[in-house]
Amino acid sequence: MKYSSIPVAQTVVQYCKSYGVKNIIISPGSRNAPLTIGFSEDPYFSCYSIVDERCAGFFALGIAQQLQEPVVVTCTSGSALLNYYAAVAEAFYSQIPIIVISADRPFYKIDVGDGQTIRQDDVFHRHIGYSTHLKQDVIHATDRIVRYAAHWLHKGSLEMVQAKVQANNEIELQQAFEMAVDSKWPVHINVPFEEPLYATSTQPSVSAIKKKETGTRTILKPINDEHVAIWKNASKKLVLVGVNYPDTVSQRFLDALADDPSVIVLTETTSNLHHPNFFPSIDSLIAPIEKLETTEEWFTSLRPQVLLTFGGLIVSKKIKAFLREFKPDHHWHVDPLRAYDTFFCLSHHFKVTPNQFLKELLPTNEPLQSDYYSTWARIRHGYEAKRDEYVETIPFSDMKAFHISLRYIPNGYQLQLANSSTVRYAQLFDLDASLKVFCNRGTSGIDGSTSTAIGASLHCEEPTVLITGDLSFFYDSNALWNNYMRNDFRIVLFNNQGGGIFRILPGKEESTNFERFFETKHEMNAAHLCHMYGLEYHSVGNEEALENVFEDFYKKSERPKLLEINTPRLLNNKILLHYFDFISSVFINR
Repeated sequence: MKYSSIPVAQTVVQYCKSYGVKNIIISPGSRNAPLTIGFSEDPYFSCYSIVDERCAGFFALGIAQQLQEPVVVTCTSGSALLNYYAAVAEAFYSQIPIIVISADRPFYKIDVGDGQTIRQDDVFHRHIGYSTHLKQDVIHATDRIVRYAAHWLHKGSLEMVQAKVQANNEIELQQAFEMAVDSKWPVHINVPFEEPLYATSTQPSVSAIKKKETGTRTILKPINDEHVAIWKNASKKLVLVGVNYPDTVSQRFLDALADDPSVIVLTETTSNLHHPNFFPSIDSLIAPIEKLETTEEWFTSLRPQVLLTFGGLIVSKKIKAFLREFKPDHHWHVDPLRAYDTFFCLSHHFKVTPNQFLKELLPTNEPLQSDYYSTWARIRHGYEAKRDEYVETIPFSDMKAFHISLRYIPNGYQLQLANSSTVRYAQLFDLDASLKVFCNRGTSGIDGSTSTAIGASLHCEEPTVLITGDLSFFYDSNALWNNYMRNDFRIVLFNNQGGGIFRILPGKEESTNFERFFETKHEMNAAHLCHMYGLEYHSVGNEEALENVFEDFYKKSERPKLLEINTPRLLNNKILLHYFDFISSVFINR
């Protein structure tokens, strides 16, 4: 086996092995050659080559999302590192541990006009869990150090100085890896290398690193008698679940919440929680109340006394607006690591898992007689009947196509959703409970959805389908530039010739500037991209064709497949906005 002859490169690789980090995403370059050699020559690691660093970052995020363990991305020096930033920010807010290992020039070549150099240390600043700039070895390329940084060698013999460098680097690496493993933060390790970069040896010069053993963390009782009393005596309790990994909450706890008449559980497509008594499609639930003349009276009566939240970030703007205006008496968030004060009334952060919390809370609780659930349930039954009626009457459009497309996803699939209008349309419909749903909701950006889905598909036993919009897809088209797409990978692309969501948002006006700078009207399609990257391409533009195409679309194939659904640009927003008026008539026409 070959090793880089540079000690710091060997040390970084050893720490990855010590902490069980196996998946390495490498973007090509010269300055990171010592790291590439170390990773690719060691059969312990699974190495992936992704040219575009922005795509590489999200590809790694998809793998880490599925494995729930750290994944490394490594690149050369200069602007290559900056392309990771979008994925790092997403990882930061989604609690996904990505380890960025960037190669750098020696400090004496920064800001002197040397090529491919920027100020790389602490470049992610406020969106990183831990950032470290390792020290440069002095026993490698010593002649350069004597020439450009001789003062390094004035503090003792060469061996003594190198020993201090090694000790410093090991301390920094240990802190970085512990942060990624234990706290699920992304971390950045910046590694300076002097030339020569490609020299190798058959024996390591750095001893194997042993992971520091940490003691077993004692989990304190998450709740006390006061919390139990508050929960037990509250007749209006609202449980709101954001992004939540599938199969992480015990069904017996979910059943207990669902059977309590004083509790309603609001879920989103990304919650991955299902029960007949739960309330998905939150916007459809809230919208009818917003249309009433007595809106304030209704919301005041429905204001929860206790709001219990767990999971990641929330998609629905309507529930955020409701809870910010009509604040609960108590907002409890349950998560072992962090809590966001989304509704500006957070009263307690329980630093345990939902299972640990609910195990302590629910056995002590006898359901309180209340009409809270039944009141919300009447609203739900009303909009569900109106929604079915509405979908049957509307012409072919985004909403009609989503309704059809979601019904045809085979049971058990992993569903990856792009952001913007895609995830919001998906929120309007009930999904089969066997689907595992993911979306990059940390920053909610359209960038990287395809890259994330491809990375995630590699570590999911079931097939994956990505549903995406045109801007998100074309923006991330380099995601297809790799050799790792599974043959059963599927993309459903909604092409409405622009950023259709901007036609829904307030402030829209029909003008050339609106079409050009907001909606970004276009006439592109994915046919040529599919040909270039070897995907089987299908295109439909009406309801009958869409109903018929799915018979073959999910069948086994020798290539991945993409289905492009062309919908009417000028009609989609009108149909969606009218939907909320239509379902609201269940209240207004009482």
